Amino acid sequence: MATKIRLQRHGRKQYAFYRIVVADSRAPRDGKFIERIGTYNPNTHPATVDLMFDRALYWVNVGAQPTDTVRNILSREGVLLRKHLEGGVKKGAFDQAEADRRFEAWKAKREQNLQAVQSQDEAKAREAAKARLEHERKINEAKAAEVAEKQAAEEKARAEEEAAKAAEEAAAISNEVPATDEATAEEGTEKQDATNEE
Repeated sequence: MATKIRLQRHGRKQYAFYRIVVADSRAPRDGKFIERIGTYNPNTHPATVDLMFDRALYWVNVGAQPTDTVRNILSREGVLLRKHLEGGVKKGAFDQAEADRRFEAWKAKREQNLQAVQSQDEAKAREAAKARLEHERKINEAKAAEVAEKQAAEEKARAEEEAAKAAEEAAAISNEVPATDEATAEEGTEKQDATNEE
């Protein structure tokens, strides 16, 4: 039986995640499998891989053939490097302690690279948030200036309206005063006439 290590698709449309399974090469992609050895989520940055390292190493050592994508995943997780180092120990090129030291050094370097990628992502997110806040502040300032201008225009219109009303009232008062003077003058002449007649 030709055994393959491959991905089994799950998730929804536009958001797939995968299980890493060991299956017969003749079985359908999402069908029956022998063993599930991990998961792979490409939607995160960097992609999230949860792998049973020992089981993956076992299946690679017994001859299971990974697909191209799974080979990349296993390489990134260090399974293929561990297999290579174990082969060197079997041949006598170096001992197990040296193999463990090399693997730990590779693992530390990989962790460093992952930390660098995550810090870059965080820095980009901070920059994007800062740019968003700056843009929002500019929009708010523009709105505040517009509102202040509108209020100033309304105040000016109200002041002009009040000035016009005051002018109308003053004009009305000035028009009424002569009329009352004339009425008083007429009353005075009438009284004089009345006294004269008497």
